[in-house]
Amino acid sequence: MRTGLGHLLLRVANVNPRSVTTHSDRVLYRSIAVFIILYFIYATAGGAAFVDASTGYAHPWYQWLIGPLVAIGVVAYDRSVVGRVAVNYERLDSPDPRHLLRPPTLGLYLGRVGLALLFAVVITEPLMLARYRGEIDARLATVHGAQMERLDADGPVGAYTARLAELRRDTAREDTEVRVLTDRAAGKRDDAQLLYRQALADAGGRGVTRSPGCPRGGYCHQLVQRSRRLDDQALALDRQAAALQKQQRTARAQRAAEQVRLSEQISAEQAANAAVVRGDSGFGARTAAMWNLILADFWGVGVFYFGIALLLVALDCAAVALKFVSRGNAYERSEARAARLREHEASLIHEREIHDARTYGDATAKVIADGIEAASHDDGLVQAATEHARIVLHTAVVVDPSTLENPVTREAPATRPRINA
Repeated sequence: MRTGLGHLLLRVANVNPRSVTTHSDRVLYRSIAVFIILYFIYATAGGAAFVDASTGYAHPWYQWLIGPLVAIGVVAYDRSVVGRVAVNYERLDSPDPRHLLRPPTLGLYLGRVGLALLFAVVITEPLMLARYRGEIDARLATVHGAQMERLDADGPVGAYTARLAELRRDTAREDTEVRVLTDRAAGKRDDAQLLYRQALADAGGRGVTRSPGCPRGGYCHQLVQRSRRLDDQALALDRQAAALQKQQRTARAQRAAEQVRLSEQISAEQAANAAVVRGDSGFGARTAAMWNLILADFWGVGVFYFGIALLLVALDCAAVALKFVSRGNAYERSEARAARLREHEASLIHEREIHDARTYGDATAKVIADGIEAASHDDGLVQAATEHARIVLHTAVVVDPSTLENPVTREAPATRPRINA
């Protein structure tokens, strides 16, 4: 028995190595085995990527358990298609090579093509999403930012923000009222200080009058009086500002509490909106982002995307395609001849068994008929013997009435009638 890598590849392709006798068939089925192995690796990685994308790229440990199972299922389908030989079991006694194989089952191959397209969507897409993960994340960040703005503007956050702005405007208005009073007071104090400095300068002989001293009723004295009045006015304004602040204190406290409450509600709503927006990062959202990249830069991203997708689909269908185009090769003819020979032999044996069974049945029926006939003759003999015995018994038992009138005495036993048994 041959062993080695070539023999192993033929086993992977699910063909009978003994029937692969030509070089072209060996190359063909070993190539099919290589494509099956490559597809197993591709399906394993694609299935794992699909599970990873379905869990939000959490990298679960079981992704490498599901991937091989998916690959094994598809590889089993491919091996069944490659190893299947459509033997024609009609006209088994015909030596015409055209009668060896049946026409190809197109549904089998079309089903595999449909499965390949399905896998192109389910498996190839996650691989491409992983390839462009950085660009997709950037696109999703932009989309999520726009979604957050819409939610903040149209949802409860917008109403809370508007109310918070209104409260801040009220607080700013009250602050403005207090600040007007305090500014006026500060202005009057500045004027008072200026007048007082002028009075000091005049009292020192450096002022307007050029005379030292500050006599009562003089210019210096007037400056001092004006400065004091301005200080009194500033103090009155400060008192008004303090009274106004005291009057505003209750409303300010209420507004502050409401602002804190609104800020908390805004934070909670924004956190909830952020969680909703972050949840919109699954397979569908990433696929939409991928297609946006393709449409935005077709010659840079789209051509590469479709090229890789077509390459993987071709890898998916390569084994079955080689099987389809090589139909009727030496391997299939050899397998068909062997199968038809076995079927022909089995048919002949079955036909012989039916003939023997019929012959045995006829012989058995004849034997049974002869036995029944012999048994019927034996029954006639038994009836004749029975009739003869009955007559003899009747003769021996029934007595003649004349003998009853002349009874037989003991002295004449010789005259007793004889019974013939």
